[in-house]
Amino acid sequence: MRTIIYEFVCSKLRTNLVIKKITHIVLFRAILFAYNGAAQQDAMFTKYMFNSLAYNPAFAGSPGYLSVRALYRDQWWGIEGSPHTQTVTAHMPFGEKVGLGISLGNDKIGATGSTSAYANYAYHIPFGKGKISLGLQGGVTNWRADWSVLKFKDPRVLDVSFNDLTPSRWLPNFGAGLFYYAQKYYVGFSVPHLINYDLRKFDQGEPTLTTASMARHYYLTAGATFDIFGPAVMFKPSLMIKSVGLFSEFSASPNNLNKVGAPIEFDIDASFLFYETLWVGASFRSAFQAESFGGKSSFDSADIWMSYYLNNGLRIGAAYDYTLTELQSFANGSFEVMLGYDFNFSSRRINTPRYF
Repeated sequence: MRTIIYEFVCSKLRTNLVIKKITHIVLFRAILFAYNGAAQQDAMFTKYMFNSLAYNPAFAGSPGYLSVRALYRDQWWGIEGSPHTQTVTAHMPFGEKVGLGISLGNDKIGATGSTSAYANYAYHIPFGKGKISLGLQGGVTNWRADWSVLKFKDPRVLDVSFNDLTPSRWLPNFGAGLFYYAQKYYVGFSVPHLINYDLRKFDQGEPTLTTASMARHYYLTAGATFDIFGPAVMFKPSLMIKSVGLFSEFSASPNNLNKVGAPIEFDIDASFLFYETLWVGASFRSAFQAESFGGKSSFDSADIWMSYYLNNGLRIGAAYDYTLTELQSFANGSFEVMLGYDFNFSSRRINTPRYF
């Protein structure tokens, strides 16, 4: 998790003066480049339930109509070099059993950035009271960096890591997912990128054998709808669990930098949908391995969000994260905005509407 690793590095600096000078792009690259998979590198979203295709290709076509979503996230607003992420997804059913979609993403963190494009395929099979969907995706990510914007403590020529000031790599990949959904509940598991890529390998003669890489991520999602006052008020809890290295243990020990893994992060959300129009919620983001950082760094953020359906099928939304770590002293939290359109909006008004 980006916040947890970020705070761990900051805790080693001791003084606020040093933190203020280097908490921008240098630290972000130290987090994502110096450790081998010791952070969750995939972009995070508070409104993950409205961005499901970016995590799970099996979601393609499940609403039953053409659906388009665009999200923008500004994380740790106010800190130079903080993550800025944009995603666009579109998907629809083809016949009764096939769903197709596309997902585009762009992520900028300090001196590095990545842009990705993936095609999604899902096959939906009736199962019990709902359907089980098997999904595959394939595409490419362009990872790039511009080390010239960094502020180097020592002369750059002394560090072979920066011999190439503008590295760029095209990384083809594919992913898979499962998604079971019924009228009022769902559960899913996915691995969006199955291939691990080394971004840089150190030579045997160098002081450290750490390898910078893009690691495989795993996602478990679940949600449900409970009628409180019929269609007037519905309670909709949801959960997302994210892991790097299939729940491997994270270690920040200097003697264990080659170990792939990160704290297992979870997002718990509780929301209410009023008259199938106004959706408001609150969520909490944390990690299971608080002891890895002295029991202090697990609590990430407390979030609030809302979404509104217009009669023509347009959906708008926004979210704000209040940071619960020491980063709150330097950042103004995080925010997201969402814009979407459902091209068969009337399907939500039939006798058995879909809630997910």
